[in-house]
Amino acid sequence: MSTDPKATTTTEDAMPVDPLPTTTEPAADPDLRATGLRLSYDNRVVVDGLDLAVPPGRITAIVGANACGKSTLLRALARLLAPREGTVHLDGRTLQSIPTRELAQRLGILPQGPVTPEGLTVLDLVNRGRSPHQTWWRQWSKADEQAVHEALAATDMTDLADRPVDELSGGQRQRAWIAMAVAQGTPVLLLDEPTTYLDLAHQIDVLDLITDLNRRENRTVVMVLHDLNQACRYADHIVAMKSGRIVAEGPPAEVITAETVQDVFDLTCRITLDPVSDTPMVIPMGRHHQDVRAKTAS
Repeated sequence: MSTDPKATTTTEDAMPVDPLPTTTEPAADPDLRATGLRLSYDNRVVVDGLDLAVPPGRITAIVGANACGKSTLLRALARLLAPREGTVHLDGRTLQSIPTRELAQRLGILPQGPVTPEGLTVLDLVNRGRSPHQTWWRQWSKADEQAVHEALAATDMTDLADRPVDELSGGQRQRAWIAMAVAQGTPVLLLDEPTTYLDLAHQIDVLDLITDLNRRENRTVVMVLHDLNQACRYADHIVAMKSGRIVAEGPPAEVITAETVQDVFDLTCRITLDPVSDTPMVIPMGRHHQDVRAKTAS
């Protein structure tokens, strides 16, 4: 399998997704924080007055109901959306002050529903993850080759490397994009619903992979998740959002309570311990089952 990088160039303005090979030295803990963020689309304010310090070297999951501002916050952390007010800093520098190529070497983003150019193969896509590391004096190297090889293997995409991405299933496409992120090798990785389109087995595989990257390479991970039980099992730190604000954050056991779930999701639930991970497990009640319990009690 050849990893000719000739078809892998990207514009410096495109923010690649962030990955990393297992052969790199552990990165110094990055300091990513937002202060006084006010984010909007046109005149519609989505996030207002938000402060967040991302725990370095940890996995943070952002949870909340639809349209609460989760993905908007992630876009601002990746410099894909300029704040109307407030700032985002990485290692003491505002994101706007960091040159694009340098930022792409430090921070990667996998957005929702990324669009793949027609005819691009999986290998071409994963190779593009290495483009921030290329310059006119530093071309494709054995380290790049190894990073791509390991990214394909880690995401179980090696056998599909020569397939066009637009011919893959939704789950396979998602794994291809995650492989690109793995190959990029950045200290900070931002993932917007990385388990979208995946069946349950591949959801767990992807979350295990993300955990491996964090534990083995000390990568700081911030991801938006919808599944609260997966967030509790895989995240060290949970940020719960409602109406563009953070209503609770901290370890899963402190954040995911019946009261918080009721407040954030308007959902009645019970909280028990996950028998596998000893983390909180949310058991939704639902109107039907509440009615059944009420009838049984009477």
